Amino acid sequence: MIIQTNNLFATGTSVVKSTLAHYGPTTRTPTVADTVTISQAARDALATASTSASAGTHSVEARLAEIKSKDAVTRTADDTEYLFAHDAKLAAIRDKINANNSASTLTAEELDYQQKAGGFVNTMAYLSPAEKATYNKMVASGNTAAAAGMSQIAFIRTMGHTAGGADGTTYDPIDTKITADNIVKYFSHSIIDPSGKAQSQFQALIEYLQNNPTSS
Repeated sequence: MIIQTNNLFATGTSVVKSTLAHYGPTTRTPTVADTVTISQAARDALATASTSASAGTHSVEARLAEIKSKDAVTRTADDTEYLFAHDAKLAAIRDKINANNSASTLTAEELDYQQKAGGFVNTMAYLSPAEKATYNKMVASGNTAAAAGMSQIAFIRTMGHTAGGADGTTYDPIDTKITADNIVKYFSHSIIDPSGKAQSQFQALIEYLQNNPTSS
């Protein structure tokens, strides 16, 4: 609690001035000590309350840090419950996912936070600021398939500096720029998906980049 002595003094002075006007000029002019008096017991109580609040905040932060140091697999149910109860940002992201029945409407920044706080592989950390901006534009326009294609590239990059491209070639996915040509020649060959869904998402990303050349 912060005691604003200036405000208290001003208020007390106004009250005393009114009293002076009523009883005449013989009444003594008040001092700061007359206006605000705090006993030692009250001071001790305020100090204790402040210390307790600070300790409580530190305790929550320490517990959250401990939980977030674990990956998702090693966390307990209690860890997860505590995390969502005390991390308002993560809880808001969860609510957004539940409201849309999908994580496809999350921004790159929201996904990045969810992955870090949730103990998942942080794929979004492998996208540059410009690539994240493009990702957000795709999500905002409703092109979730293209955004998913970029998420796949981010995942490929988590595997390191060597991946397989077309015709048995290898390339460095981390240092390779996300362009329509590079997706065709390199990235699209690094994920094998018999269902064809991955390739359709890569194709959606290719078409988006071709139609929005400044985003590549």
